[in-house]
This record gives sequence, C-alpha cells and structure tokens, in this order.
Amino acid sequence: MEETIQFRLNGTATKLSVDSDRKLLWVLRTDLEHTGTKYGCGEGFCGACTVLVDGAAVRSCQTTVKDIQGKEVTTIEGLEIDGKLHPLQKAFMDHDAFQCGYCTSGMIMTAYSFLKTNPHPSPSDIVSGLDDNLCRCGAHKRILEAVDTAAKEMKGGI
Repeated sequence: MEETIQFRLNGTATKLSVDSDRKLLWVLRTDLEHTGTKYGCGEGFCGACTVLVDGAAVRSCQTTVKDIQGKEVTTIEGLEIDGKLHPLQKAFMDHDAFQCGYCTSGMIMTAYSFLKTNPHPSPSDIVSGLDDNLCRCGAHKRILEAVDTAAKEMKGGI
C-alpha cells in the first residue's frame, strides 16, 4: 500500500510516496540513487546493505520503508562532509582494506556504529564488532587494521 514516508537521509529531509512495505535497500538504490548501499544476500546475513538508522547499524534489505518513518538514515554517501572523507573511509583507503569493494560500505557503516558504542576497542573487540559482516575476498586483516587506525585517529569521537 502506497504511503507518504518522511525521514532524513544523510541530513536532508526526504519525503516519498511509496509502498511502505518495500525494503529500504531498494528505495535507497532505485528511487533515491544512493548506490553505495549494496545488495548482497538479501537475507540480512552478509552486511553489504548496512546503513545507519538513528545511528544504529541495520540491514536495509530487511528493513521496510515504514520502519524509518520520522528517523535519520545515513548511508555511506552521508559520512563524507564537504568533500572530506570520514576517518573510517580514509583508513579503508589508506590500508587498501578492500579487493572487490563490494562489502566495503557495509563494513564501514557497521564499524561506524560499533565505534560509537566502543570508541577505544581492542583488536578482539573489532573482530567481534565486525563479525556479522562478510568479506568474500579475504581482506579481513586490512579491514581490522583500518578500523583500528580510524578509532585511534578519531580518539573516541565519531
């Protein structure tokens, strides 16, 4: 059933008339052209579609548009401010923490949410925090190093 959904997307007020049961992933990618959010498994297991809803990491392939009514949604595109990459984005580049890059946006968004709750993580904390995101290329070591570097650079501040 089509409804008017209002939310903030990367800091901008957004209003759509859309089937409220559609998955957020498809609204972001097809209706709003935010293609940094990737379709992976479609089952909520891989994490490629991770975005932030009110600061918490959620799987957009499992989240309906009606679930974001009145909330703040942040995609990978929303982390960059005025042309300046977020420290997590920069650390992923500096550590070459990707091969194909398909998991990268989901990894970064999960790491962002994780670092909000644990700004001074140990290496094992980082492993646990990213455990539900999959990288099929095997860049895990570089991903963990990138998150550690970003956490130190941010000194506890997201």
